[in-house]
Amino acid sequence: MTLSPQPAPQVLDTYFLEARSKLLDLAAILDRIDRGPNAGRVHEDPRLGRIRQAIGLMADDGRDRAARVQELFSLPYDANWQRPTPR
Repeated sequence: MTLSPQPAPQVLDTYFLEARSKLLDLAAILDRIDRGPNAGRVHEDPRLGRIRQAIGLMADDGRDRAARVQELFSLPYDANWQRPTPR
């Protein structure tokens, strides 16, 4: 069975309000950061830098934006990584 992608207008109709909501949530979070005491200090935080990079990646045209954003927030592969043991 081969799945074919939905037509782009249908995807936009289906997910527009969800995307709008998530973008508003992100904008509100960034506003709260900027209004907080010591906001200037947090602008050097690498986590905020990654959020800004992710926003830039999402604005790019093309495909695989989700994969590129995921990679931005992921640790690099470590062949020597030890699986945690249960407690």
